[in-house]
Amino acid sequence: MTQIGEVALWLALLVAGWGATLGFYGGRKGRGDLVLSAERSVYAVFGLLVTASIAIIAAFLRSEFRYKYVAGYSNRELGLFYKITGLWAGQTGSLVFWALLLSFFGSIVMLQNRRRNREFMPYVAGTVLTVLAFFMVVVVFASNPFQLMDFVPPDGRGLNPQLQNYWMTIHPPTLYLGFTCFTIPFAFAVSALLSGRLDTRWITTTRRWTLLAWFFLTCGIIFGMMWAYVELGWGGYWFWDPVENASLLPWLTGTAFLHSVMIQEKRGMLKMWNVLLVIGTFLLSIFATFLTRSGLIESVHSFAENTTIAYIFLGFLGSLILASAALVWWRRHAFAPENRLESFLSREAAFLVNNLAFVSVMFAVLWGTTFPLISEGIFGQKINVGPPFYNRVNVPLGLILLFLLGVGPVIAWRKATPRNLKRNFTLPLAAGLGVTGLMWTTGVSHPYALATFGLAAFSMTTIVVEFWKGTRARAKIEGENPFTAFVHLFERNRRRYGGYVVHAGFIVCFCGFAGKAFNAEKQVALKPGEAVSIRSPFGHTYTLTYQAMSWYPAQNMTKIVASVDVKKDGRPAGLMAPEKRAYKQRDEVTSEVGIRRVWNEDLYLILAGVDNAEGLMQGTNPRPVATFKVLVNPLVPWIWLGGFIMAMGTLVALWPAPEVVRATVPARKPQRAPAAEPELMGI
Repeated sequence: MTQIGEVALWLALLVAGWGATLGFYGGRKGRGDLVLSAERSVYAVFGLLVTASIAIIAAFLRSEFRYKYVAGYSNRELGLFYKITGLWAGQTGSLVFWALLLSFFGSIVMLQNRRRNREFMPYVAGTVLTVLAFFMVVVVFASNPFQLMDFVPPDGRGLNPQLQNYWMTIHPPTLYLGFTCFTIPFAFAVSALLSGRLDTRWITTTRRWTLLAWFFLTCGIIFGMMWAYVELGWGGYWFWDPVENASLLPWLTGTAFLHSVMIQEKRGMLKMWNVLLVIGTFLLSIFATFLTRSGLIESVHSFAENTTIAYIFLGFLGSLILASAALVWWRRHAFAPENRLESFLSREAAFLVNNLAFVSVMFAVLWGTTFPLISEGIFGQKINVGPPFYNRVNVPLGLILLFLLGVGPVIAWRKATPRNLKRNFTLPLAAGLGVTGLMWTTGVSHPYALATFGLAAFSMTTIVVEFWKGTRARAKIEGENPFTAFVHLFERNRRRYGGYVVHAGFIVCFCGFAGKAFNAEKQVALKPGEAVSIRSPFGHTYTLTYQAMSWYPAQNMTKIVASVDVKKDGRPAGLMAPEKRAYKQRDEVTSEVGIRRVWNEDLYLILAGVDNAEGLMQGTNPRPVATFKVLVNPLVPWIWLGGFIMAMGTLVALWPAPEVVRATVPARKPQRAPAAEPELMGI
């Protein structure tokens, strides 16, 4: 089976190269037979990569340690679940997985467009196959999963302990789905540039693909934060780690595109900007893969070993940048705007500021991420950029975006009148000022926290008012009860109201981030029977009593577990059991935290150290002193809730609208039509 997989990789490379050539040549010469062959090549590559992936998984399941990749990421005691996910556990397999997902999406695009958008498809097929061919070159020549060991070891090295978590099975695939899905809008943008069809068709054709990519990337980032929170054991969810930053970069430009595309659709403006955003988002997706798998950076998320592929990736990225720049320059005269900005008090201006803020954050994160490499290359000294830099630059920009969440959806196109501003913003402004004043009177003085909650109240009020206005108008016009009118409101315009839900989730996330301003933390060494107390910013007090320490062998590891009794204001609140895990094959020790969650905060307990753990396991030290780090993390559950709301809103926007059934009905007395509905986020 594994031999078949290796042959399949070679065939995939040849077919992708052949198909890419036919796609571009057939499109240039108008040869339908060649274009059809290119499209069929995408299906063929998908089939070959499925075969190769099955062969890799089979090698993991059969513990074939003659293969370097299997020996490096598996061992005999590793659970079945992690053996299957070994496909994307390391550099080599993850590149195959990347290509597999892209070929899957490419096949769907070919199937969807076999009778439509034919003018785009030659170059779409050529672009998708070119990207696939690049990944096959990397896999076959620089990072082959079927590379043999010099000798066959009796057992493998085992999977990185930090990856032995259920989030490892969810987070990387979701993130890769987002990265690869952004290739489809990029392929259509390249096709539009080559064919000269730069109207809004390529945008409307790829609208759902862009939103689908954004959905996967958003979920992948949230899942990664959850994984860091429960697995890395330092009490946070985002550390501005280079790999974390890499996943954020295409998300920022992709989000900017979802907004700016509305200006092109409505006003015929920002045509070149939108093309550049799509190209930039794809390039940043490749850059993110490069950072994660090149081995050039140090990160808790980076598990690369082979730095050879770094130079191949850099060459490919450089070629893409030059080719894209040449295409945009070639078609520069086709980007003339149909309208101009008439007023800074308009929706166009709000979306433009929104885009500038997103792109500014992207450049700040990109600079902070690459600066250590640049400083090492120029000065021979690696200078790391820490969280203070990112927070100083990005927090003010984030507050601007939070404000625009309330402004963009309701301010008028072209030019807002004083009446429009008064009608739409009086109540939200009062809500924002009211919340800020209320928090100030209760003793909150942190400036960013005050600003965040005030702006969150402002923006959330605009969303609630929009739902209320829509429901009331529909109930009045259609004679429906409020609940039915509310449901039909979603059905009638899923793009608009799904976008509002996404915005609401974003606001809830921001409130969760602001909770960090009120974190409480203590670190103590305790003997069994001793206790530590910590006060929550919400006024109550937790008392944690260290009861006992135990240990036991488990599959692939040994666990040391502390039993800690928890009381909240003197009342029993459960038992927490933070752990230390010693993995056999890697000879590494990790922490598994204890988390007690309520709706507004997490009580987070880390077993930081155990005095004389060897004595505990040998029976000579049955009551060891333990060091605990205790944190109260306010509003962290809101981040996960906000992410869930954003995902649900995106699914609502993605869900196909029902077919409009037209029937001949008797003429009715005309009723007053509802006000024209604004659209949101380009979805």
